[in-house]
Amino acid sequence: MDIAARIRKAYPPEEAEEYAARRGEVLVKRAHSMYKSHMMDQNESAGVMAAHSLGEPGTQMNMRTFHYAGVANINVTQGLPRLIEIVDARRVPATPSMDIPLVGEIDGGPVDEGVARHIASEIEMTTLLDVASINTDVTNMQLVIVPDARKISDKGITPEDIRDRLNKMKIVRGNVEIDPVNRINIIARSDEPSYKKLQSMYDSIKGTKIKGIDGISRAVLSKSGSGWKIITEGSNLKEVLKVKGVDSEHVMTNSILEVADVLGIEAARNALIREAEGTLGEAGLNVDSRHIMLVADLMTNDGYVKAIGRHGISGKKSSVLARAAFEITAAHLLHAAMVGETDYLEGVTENIIVGQPVTLGTGAVNLEYVPRKREE
Repeated sequence: MDIAARIRKAYPPEEAEEYAARRGEVLVKRAHSMYKSHMMDQNESAGVMAAHSLGEPGTQMNMRTFHYAGVANINVTQGLPRLIEIVDARRVPATPSMDIPLVGEIDGGPVDEGVARHIASEIEMTTLLDVASINTDVTNMQLVIVPDARKISDKGITPEDIRDRLNKMKIVRGNVEIDPVNRINIIARSDEPSYKKLQSMYDSIKGTKIKGIDGISRAVLSKSGSGWKIITEGSNLKEVLKVKGVDSEHVMTNSILEVADVLGIEAARNALIREAEGTLGEAGLNVDSRHIMLVADLMTNDGYVKAIGRHGISGKKSSVLARAAFEITAAHLLHAAMVGETDYLEGVTENIIVGQPVTLGTGAVNLEYVPRKREE
């Protein structure tokens, strides 16, 4: 029931309209006062404030790189190293991870543990050595692959799956078959009597992917309300979104550039804000969201994710002195002198360097005093 209906029900008709009007007026005034309180003063140095508001709490963050995320036992980068990773727009994070909620396949409700484990096994990349041991039979010039019955059962893999996968590899050229005596073992024969070829076959097939998604080395279950979610080591957003049973609308990854590639620049901006707020929040630091939003807007306003650094925003400033003040001073000044660049001294850094007031705050206006002429 909406507010207007509640008012009509609670008050007589002649009073309801008047009360609703008063209530609406109060609501509009409150919204207007909140809007005005969030506005900035003219010529306020928004960028400097945002930089200080992020930089100062950053000095209080811990320098430890890893911690365990809840019960999932997944290593993730936290604290200052993670904040630096975010603003540097690293292509691959030090510890890529995904948070994958699950939904029921029929009614959209929570899945049970058995189904969740099956989905996790479909996502986690399984190599041959994860589920089998490889023995070298030098006498017969062959490799004997002995799958672990419990492991292949848990992963939903059969010996036929392993055989078919290995037969697609160039180095074995279809010379893989199931042992006719022991039906679980698999034999890979060398097509030439060469120890070097046998060793080469072993090195090639031991890391063969049997099942799962590239880039995801581990997937563990974590309780989420009444259902389950999967936490991963490694990230592959594009492929995970295709997996049946995954709540694709709420899948998260900590790889911001991957979000930009798969979902676009607006999603990457939101991911930047979420990751920065999460990192600061876990350290117990309360930073206004608008400072983080300004940084995220600056990093994404060109349609791609730029780093805040020498190869990104700071290295592409229009001011020569601002670029020189950041890094590689001599190279910037030399290049500017060679091409005849002009610095119009419009920013904060360059005005401080030359010793004049910055064009922000009180420095944005010029006051002139015109003395009144004394009347004769």
